[in-house]
Amino acid sequence: MPVNEQRTQSGGAGAPARQCNIAFIGSECYPFVKTGGLGDVMYALPRALIRQGCGVRVIIPLYNCIPQKFKDQMTYRGSFMMDLCQDGRAFYVGIMELVMDGVIYDFIDNREFFDWGNPYTGLWEDIPKYCYFSKASLAVLNYLEWIPDVIHCHDWQAGLVPVYLRARFDGTPVGSARSILTIHNLRFQGICGIQHLKYWTGLPDYLFDYPVFKQSEDEANMFKGGLAYADRVTTVSATYAEEIQTTFYGEGLNGHLWYHRAKLLGIVNGIDVELWNSATDKLLPAPYDAGNVLELKKQNKLALQDKLGLEQDAGKFVIGLVSRLTDQKGLDLVNAVFPELVDENTQVVILGTGDPRYEDAFRFYERENKGSVCAYIQYNEALAHQIYAGADALLVPSLFEPCGLTQLIAMRYGTVPIVRETGGLKDTVQPYNEVNGEGNGFTFDRYEADLLLDAVNRGKAVYLENRGRWDEMVLRDMAKDVSWENSAAQYIDLYRELMDA
Repeated sequence: MPVNEQRTQSGGAGAPARQCNIAFIGSECYPFVKTGGLGDVMYALPRALIRQGCGVRVIIPLYNCIPQKFKDQMTYRGSFMMDLCQDGRAFYVGIMELVMDGVIYDFIDNREFFDWGNPYTGLWEDIPKYCYFSKASLAVLNYLEWIPDVIHCHDWQAGLVPVYLRARFDGTPVGSARSILTIHNLRFQGICGIQHLKYWTGLPDYLFDYPVFKQSEDEANMFKGGLAYADRVTTVSATYAEEIQTTFYGEGLNGHLWYHRAKLLGIVNGIDVELWNSATDKLLPAPYDAGNVLELKKQNKLALQDKLGLEQDAGKFVIGLVSRLTDQKGLDLVNAVFPELVDENTQVVILGTGDPRYEDAFRFYERENKGSVCAYIQYNEALAHQIYAGADALLVPSLFEPCGLTQLIAMRYGTVPIVRETGGLKDTVQPYNEVNGEGNGFTFDRYEADLLLDAVNRGKAVYLENRGRWDEMVLRDMAKDVSWENSAAQYIDLYRELMDA
């Protein structure tokens, strides 16, 4: 018999009465499946919350591409049928569970949706997939009788969760939870035909007007509906929270976000400081900490130069660029001034893949500047670590950057960031002040190639002419707390604020 949203079944013990319990719902989570920064957040933030005394459950789809070694560790927790579509069509919901580092991971099993292809295939296939996933996630919490205080949803793929929570699960146990929807990248929103979304959600007609789902006369927007119904909306830096209320950054939702601005908050991401630790990093030729960075960083630089065919000279100013090679990452600016970046004192190392025109351009610059430029056009995790350790500066000139992780990793490794003042880059990199020597990087504001070049030249001048000031900046960067603990504490404050409301 189908189980609809109004019915629960026995399946697990209740949560401790006084504990802050959080359910994470999202489309990917490292190490099971990851295509971008969302997967890192879904992994690292729950672990940080566990360390601070929260109970956490993470719900993701059981994709076929999840490595078998993890599937072998999963335990079957139950299954049921769930009504979904406008015509009452029902689907199987299976629950497989794995516990790792104190976090409970529940994987929703349905071969029709998750047993083929990559996590993201195309909107026509993905809309039904994530309609099902959003509703099934709430039904699973009821089934397991694990009722969170707050449901923390991530990006458009979980955007329907706050809507289902109020429109279909109100009056059930999980309906007592509050909801947060986090924007990791506003560019992707789950836009489709209104009738398509109506059919696959089974939601009532009144939700398909402009205040909720309606995007245009014929289109609906899943993210837009979730942003309207969530109790709070967060994004991954305070500056990005302001930027997305403007036409340039708002991806067509700036007016909607401005209307809901009272519930919009930015909290900067952290990084996994166990993984990114220059003192214990086995991928480095010479691991180091703040006590010996000024000497051992030179050894890492010489090793990097040797590995990549660059002239070995510890006195060279080495600029690293570890990035997807796309317009969003500011590569058009880099391309415009590249010949001026390289001189007798400067080397450039590029690691990444992306737009063929940038791949080809950087290969050309390498051919033209043998011994001074290396364009490593592929993914190489070990080399990324070695660039963070061996470079003097890391270039992040993004057009927009909701948070950014590379600048945080660079600081952790004593590599000074050179960034554009946008999103999380602006929130985490304080510009160097030549009068008092304060600051932890070099920045530029307007999206202009000449300003990028000026920021690089200012950094180079300090490195070559005032090494004492540069070394002080290296030590400040390494001392900066870029862990998830700070972010987790801010999220806990938000969770408790919602619980007390």
